[in-house]
Amino acid sequence: MGDYVTVTTDDHGVATVRLDRAPVNALNPQVWGELGEAAKSCTDDDGISAVVLWGGPKVFAAGADIKAMQSMSFQDFFAHGGGIQEAFKALARIPKVVIAAVNGYALGGGCELSLTADFRYAADNAQFGQPEITLGTIPGAGGTQRLTRLVGVSKAKEMVYGGDFYPASDCLAMGLVDKVFPADEVYDRAVETARRYARGPYALRMAKRAIDDGVEMDLDAALRLETTLFTATFATDDRRIGMDSFVEKGKATFTRR
Repeated sequence: MGDYVTVTTDDHGVATVRLDRAPVNALNPQVWGELGEAAKSCTDDDGISAVVLWGGPKVFAAGADIKAMQSMSFQDFFAHGGGIQEAFKALARIPKVVIAAVNGYALGGGCELSLTADFRYAADNAQFGQPEITLGTIPGAGGTQRLTRLVGVSKAKEMVYGGDFYPASDCLAMGLVDKVFPADEVYDRAVETARRYARGPYALRMAKRAIDDGVEMDLDAALRLETTLFTATFATDDRRIGMDSFVEKGKATFTRR
């Protein structure tokens, strides 16, 4: 797809969005753009039913390209800096299950990239952190918002204020990471889980929409959204297949329609 980001799809409908910018997958404006294009491809392609984000076996993403940012003026960054936020927003809004498989460092923008996924599977050697404060700035691609919604206000403040690195075991305990595996297994485990979700019904998209949009609403509005989306599942073939299979004591094979 691009120089640094590729999208490949297996026979089970699982796409791998692979970040590959040696040596540490530093995020620069070109990478932001390619990640946004990958998000659009995964959203639009009906042959893709689930997605794995991966930076390869050594490092997920060690953060923004600081050398590239160092020389940027306020005007430069004001004109172009929103690109990473837009790209990550597009990744977070992929209407399919997304799993980040994290080897090595996921720092700064790399941690924020992992936050766009529904789940984070970490290698036992992975480290997460938001070290922007040590550079005299703050997270700018979800680290003050998605992180807070995931781990809570106090823990997010600790991570953002201190700028420290956290091992996978600590991240598992705080809820930033969902599962930890040996480094040589984490990608395969993420793909294995993604394949299971890829067999699920179209209603998975509606469930993701209900949860992700609902958390931004007051409870009454969120419940109305839930009712609307629940009712909408009755317009799908998969709802009929699922209920017919249950009544007939069979196993549903969904068409994702």
